[in-house]
Amino acid sequence: MTTQHAPAEIPVYTGKMTAGRKLRAYVALTKPRVIELLLVTTLPTMIFAQRGMPPLMLILATMVGGALAAGSAGAFNCYLDRDMDRLMRRTKNRPLVTGEVTPREALVFAWALGAVSIAILWAGANLLTAALGLGAILLYVVFYTLILKRRTTQNIVWGGIAGCMPVLIAWAAVTNSVEWPAVILFLIIFLWTPPHYWPLSMKYGEDYRNASVPMLGAVAGAKTVSVQVVLYAYATVACSLLLVPVGGAGWVYTLGALLSGIWFIAESHKLHARAQREEVTDKSAMKVFHLSISYLTVLFLALAVDPFIGPAVLA
Repeated sequence: MTTQHAPAEIPVYTGKMTAGRKLRAYVALTKPRVIELLLVTTLPTMIFAQRGMPPLMLILATMVGGALAAGSAGAFNCYLDRDMDRLMRRTKNRPLVTGEVTPREALVFAWALGAVSIAILWAGANLLTAALGLGAILLYVVFYTLILKRRTTQNIVWGGIAGCMPVLIAWAAVTNSVEWPAVILFLIIFLWTPPHYWPLSMKYGEDYRNASVPMLGAVAGAKTVSVQVVLYAYATVACSLLLVPVGGAGWVYTLGALLSGIWFIAESHKLHARAQREEVTDKSAMKVFHLSISYLTVLFLALAVDPFIGPAVLA
């Protein structure tokens, strides 16, 4: 599916390091696109937990604290993975590879973001929320980056637990507890992560092989990967519907989960059908990757609107 490439040429930055460029480099360390996706799940979860709009200051503290925690984890990840990032075309422009940020600067930045994030979550929400924020950082940095990523094809499955933590953080910020609806939301993202990320690894399989990272899309054929994508898509949609009996979700969420879920499963089946015919391309794999983001966004938008429109389906 993917054209064979030589290892990436490293674009070392040799120009004048202006304050603006340095700032952009620090922002890049935080992986802002990942943060955006995490925040998409945070506010809807808070609204659903509150069954209405939470206090503005609580929302701000949770969103800012959560974003900084994710940024800290991203910066630690860039620091620890800087050796492999040099070998991958997808990551060759990261600031630690180009030299725009030194390893020491990145490490200090990561620690600072982490400390500030925990302080904000504790002061603005509660101790449980802060503890979950710390847990999210440790899971991503230690469990995923240091232990799993370079050792197993299941790295993104179990390492993806860190990406599920924002919903627990959001729920705890509102209720000072972790209840069953929060667990369901956690499991939705846990099951969604493989069919979201594995199509990306299909496109960048050569990158991962160059860096000796056993991502499933790099070590298994498209047929095998597409089967896993379909199975996890079904599991994700089935899990999303558990919020109706367990969380008291209403018709807006239920219909949103059903319709977007059918769409997600259908596109996953199309990828599988292409794989069986050996017709998978980078474009078709990335279509599922991008669609999975749209699916999760629609699902959580429905979750946010649901408390304001109508009663629970099983009321």
